[in-house]
Amino acid sequence: MRKPSVTVRVPATTSNLGPGIDTLGVALKLHNHISIRESDGLNVERVDDQKGSPSANAISREAVDAFFRRSKVKPHGLQIEVKGDVPAIGGLGSSVTVRLGIAYALNELNGRPLSDTALLEVVTELEHHPDNAAPALFGGFVVSGVIDGTIRYRRFNVPPSLKFVVCVPDFPVSTEKARPLLPKQVSLGDAVENMKRVALITSVFATGDYSLLRGLFDDKLHQPYRKKLIPMLDDVIAAGAEAGALGGWLSGSGPGIVCITEQKEKAVAEAMVNVFVRQQIHCQPHILVADNDGTRVKRA
Repeated sequence: MRKPSVTVRVPATTSNLGPGIDTLGVALKLHNHISIRESDGLNVERVDDQKGSPSANAISREAVDAFFRRSKVKPHGLQIEVKGDVPAIGGLGSSVTVRLGIAYALNELNGRPLSDTALLEVVTELEHHPDNAAPALFGGFVVSGVIDGTIRYRRFNVPPSLKFVVCVPDFPVSTEKARPLLPKQVSLGDAVENMKRVALITSVFATGDYSLLRGLFDDKLHQPYRKKLIPMLDDVIAAGAEAGALGGWLSGSGPGIVCITEQKEKAVAEAMVNVFVRQQIHCQPHILVADNDGTRVKRA
């Protein structure tokens, strides 16, 4: 017997962490809440209090169809409501919160026919990479990838002493526009520079000596090309580092920029925002910690 309605909480994510394109991600304590209840007919209504995502209804329908196809559950009518604080366009995994939230809530509504691994596969199929989906589902820091058709991942808790200072400027950058900027081929030297940084970042999150993160977020494969859409990227990261941050990166395809710090998080945020102010761009800062819980059902 299906439940009458389910609401789940899904965390925002920041992915890539500089060199770890399509591979590294962290769940953050900034959430969207997705509610699903049965309704008459086989139509999906989406009630959304967010602005700025023209493809929201298409994303919702894709997630619904993918769940029913994978679970073999007989499709039924739904009403979907999305509320929360994750910017619709900011590089913080907004599309994943909707896709994963819908799939997770539908799974609960229908008696959990899919395992967590199967849910991750459903969302990764829609997103093409697990770098946002895995941390959003499992929480914490996650390194993930599709290896020979199978998603493999490792996750680690992240302590609240680490602060993620997120600045989302008031202009959109879509993944559809940012992805084509990337080169089809890169030099061996650039690839090696990224590989060693990804390995070192992962080892730091696994062992917990976060001071060793300093200097590891430089990237050769995607940020230099995406700067065409976010030209202030280097200046914002440099300002945050000068104020005390360990480093920073473009969150996903942007335009959100993240600096990570163990100290002076307010000073870091102020320094980052000031770069945007000097260019007369409004920027909304968030000082966040990691969400180690991942996606969870909200209890009444």
